[in-house]
Amino acid sequence: METTTQTLAHKALEQGQGILRLAPTWVPRSFCVPGRRIKLHPDDYYVLGGIRGGIDERWLSSTTPAKNGPLTGENEGLSMVVFGENGQETQFLLKDAIDELQGDLIGDRLWNEHKSWPMYSKFFDNMGPLPHHLHHNDEQAALIGQLGKPEAYYFPPQLNNHGGDFPYTFIGIAPGTTKEQIKECLMNFTKGDNKITNYSMAYRLEPGTGWDVPPGLLHAPGSLCTYEPQKASDVFAMYQSLVNEAIVPEELLWNGTPQDRIGDYDLLMEAIDWDLNVDPHMMANRYMVPKPVHDQADMEAAGYVENWVCYLSNDFSAKELTVMPGQTVTIKDSAAYGLIVMQGHGKMGVWDIETPALIRYGQLTNDEFFVSEKAAMAGVVITNPSNTDPIVMLKHFGPNNPDLKA
Repeated sequence: METTTQTLAHKALEQGQGILRLAPTWVPRSFCVPGRRIKLHPDDYYVLGGIRGGIDERWLSSTTPAKNGPLTGENEGLSMVVFGENGQETQFLLKDAIDELQGDLIGDRLWNEHKSWPMYSKFFDNMGPLPHHLHHNDEQAALIGQLGKPEAYYFPPQLNNHGGDFPYTFIGIAPGTTKEQIKECLMNFTKGDNKITNYSMAYRLEPGTGWDVPPGLLHAPGSLCTYEPQKASDVFAMYQSLVNEAIVPEELLWNGTPQDRIGDYDLLMEAIDWDLNVDPHMMANRYMVPKPVHDQADMEAAGYVENWVCYLSNDFSAKELTVMPGQTVTIKDSAAYGLIVMQGHGKMGVWDIETPALIRYGQLTNDEFFVSEKAAMAGVVITNPSNTDPIVMLKHFGPNNPDLKA
């Protein structure tokens, strides 16, 4: 079987002229209620069964398995490449394609340093807010054999026709709060509401903007549908015991803690980057508004606009590309990337691209792709045949993007 995947990966890359087509990757979360904005058919949000919870995430360009407990499905969270030949479509793991093609797909720079695709992105789409939680840094995550997890948020206008129940995100700890006050909240976790967000501040979420969330920063994501590039890890710990009137299981408080340290509240406190959390200039330092990739007038004259939407982390970055109606453009990047088409239809290299309005679970689409470094550097030709509708896509890149002058 292995040789088949090897030859398939080469064939698929050759056939796509450096661009792979990906199948949608749907992920349920047992502790979330879907916001129903990720274009999944209304009958399919609970298609995996009530015990798995609703599907409220779509993972993009992922070689990172979802950690969803003992009921997790095979390959859950892992992106599949779609390859068509002689009228037959075959799927195989993007992870296997990267292991096989290595630098030919993700570039020698990333392959030599990471031996993997070290990020992924996702849409998370919750009707309500998530608990105040954090992600561990590399050193802390290593205690349980994982990598740390920086992440970032961008709120795509196309997926936010409604704001859900609570379109505000708590971030950090209010300046002046003491470590003793936070530790007391953690020790009160099993007593009902530990009231940890009493010591935080919430920011109203605005479609078309985003936030940078380094490891160790407490955050309680609000209910906008969120595009979330992140390091390839699924490490976290929930520090809030009651959210939206739902109890958070205590096991999620100790989720990132080694077995022999469970019950050690000092270790939970160590995971908090205190200076980062009590930053009095949180909005100035963590809030992101789109920034033009090149001179705005030059881009518009060439028929497109491209903005950085996630640009404060060295571990990943993301752009939003808009190709104007009736235009053909060639877009060059210095690194491999995954992409998701948010609006419009047209051609990208040899591929037809389009944005589905509704997707059945298991249905294939023409809205998600992975672009090799070589194809990105040569330039991707995109044609928009519509005379009214722009093509809009989000592009997610790995660490240390050479084009990003942070």
